[in-house]
Amino acid sequence: MLTRLSATVYGMASAPTVTPERSSQVVQKPYPNYKVIVLDDDFNTFQHVAECLIKYIPAMTSDRAWDLTNQVHFEGQAIVWTGPQEPAELYHQQLRRAGLTMAPLEAA
Repeated sequence: MLTRLSATVYGMASAPTVTPERSSQVVQKPYPNYKVIVLDDDFNTFQHVAECLIKYIPAMTSDRAWDLTNQVHFEGQAIVWTGPQEPAELYHQQLRRAGLTMAPLEAA
């Protein structure tokens, strides 16, 4: 009788505890892209801007470089490259060192 009483007193005959399931789904967020933006200024020539774009931006064609150079002149700025942060920092630095006026890197 003592055993039955202790089982009842200590709750051993109660229902098992059910723990909620944890979410095992992992959500991957891609790294943001960054925009390399050239700004218009009063001292760089069209020729210099276009040549810098061709020299430092991978796969930049002459036609695309001139289109972007015109955009810089007529609209005040142009996004010349968009992609991962590390190469964006490199292209930004190279263009700045070549004398182009650059906007700060922006997340796209």
